[in-house]
Amino acid sequence: MTQRTEVVVIGGGYAGVMAANRLTQRDDVTVTLINPRPDFVERIRLHQLVGGTHDAVLDYRKVLAGGVRLVVDSATRIDAAGRTVTLAAGAPVAYDYLVYAVGSGSADPRVPGAAEFAHPLAGLEEARRLRPLLDAAPAAAPVTVVGGGTTGIETAAELAERGRAVTLVCGGLLGPSLHPRARRAVARQLARLGVTVLAGPDTRVTAVSRDAVRLGDGRELPSAVTIWTAGFGVPDLAARSGLSTDALGRLLTDETLTSVDDVRIVAAGDSAAPSDLPFRMSCQAAVQLGPQAAETVLSRLAGSRPQPVDVGFAAQCLSLGRRAGVLQLSHKDDTVKKYHLAGRPGALVKELICKGIPWQLGYEARKPGARTWWSKDEKRRQLLRTERATTPATP
Repeated sequence: MTQRTEVVVIGGGYAGVMAANRLTQRDDVTVTLINPRPDFVERIRLHQLVGGTHDAVLDYRKVLAGGVRLVVDSATRIDAAGRTVTLAAGAPVAYDYLVYAVGSGSADPRVPGAAEFAHPLAGLEEARRLRPLLDAAPAAAPVTVVGGGTTGIETAAELAERGRAVTLVCGGLLGPSLHPRARRAVARQLARLGVTVLAGPDTRVTAVSRDAVRLGDGRELPSAVTIWTAGFGVPDLAARSGLSTDALGRLLTDETLTSVDDVRIVAAGDSAAPSDLPFRMSCQAAVQLGPQAAETVLSRLAGSRPQPVDVGFAAQCLSLGRRAGVLQLSHKDDTVKKYHLAGRPGALVKELICKGIPWQLGYEARKPGARTWWSKDEKRRQLLRTERATTPATP
């Protein structure tokens, strides 16, 4: 009788689902996916959930391979020595290999009043709590979105298009990851939608109250609903389990995504920090890291050497309401190019990408291992070589 290998994946987001699906290539592998929700969350559509244009969830049957066992529960601890995962409600789950793909969420704002009066928007439950608050607020009530990154921009545009009076407080640059040309295109569309954009060093939020937001320059903005999108954090499961992490709590791994503490644990997605040089937290990176984490496990089962990670970026996509968007082209190493696509064509491409990602997940479920689309980033290789050459050897 063939001995089966038990692989547990913690986290059912983009990276976790891709990893679980890829692992079903081998008939002698049993794959268990642990996730706190019974549905797949389209995180890149959470701003639409708040705006009322999408529910941001999918049935797992559309994206997850039929051979994967879904356990709806929360992992509370990893016992690396005993190779078990402790659950909040169910019995512990044993594993031979573990894929750590817990994703990311809201970071602690560390601003007085923000935890009490600002509403984060990094997870499904947060978006669902926010939606009725906005519905209950008068149409003319001032809404403040804190954070000038992608999530803040998309949320501000979505709500403004629905007729809300929105102020976007950037705390610095508007769209800091964009090329100046694309940034200007975003600013123009936000102005068309009536969004008041406050950018610059003096727009850092220093305090939040029930009905106002205070800025670094002393201004106090009236705010019936304050939405906090400034910064992301990761769950502390790895740190609580005694595993090595970076300053943000991401699991430290080598270039094969293997934990520096345990060869039986690999990581993928926003919660992974390969060589302490993590990739930008994004769906684009997650759908590449997930299958590569699975390939590391499959290589070890086959007795071969795992390959180093390769993640290639192509673009950043922003929706600016339902009728406009911006596609910012980028180099493979995630540095931006000067080219972008804006307006209605940008919105069409963004929606095509949003629809295409569940298709990618489902394709991997139907034909695991059939596609390999990540590309090599030579600049990362050079950076790693430079770091290793300049880092003193540890005795």
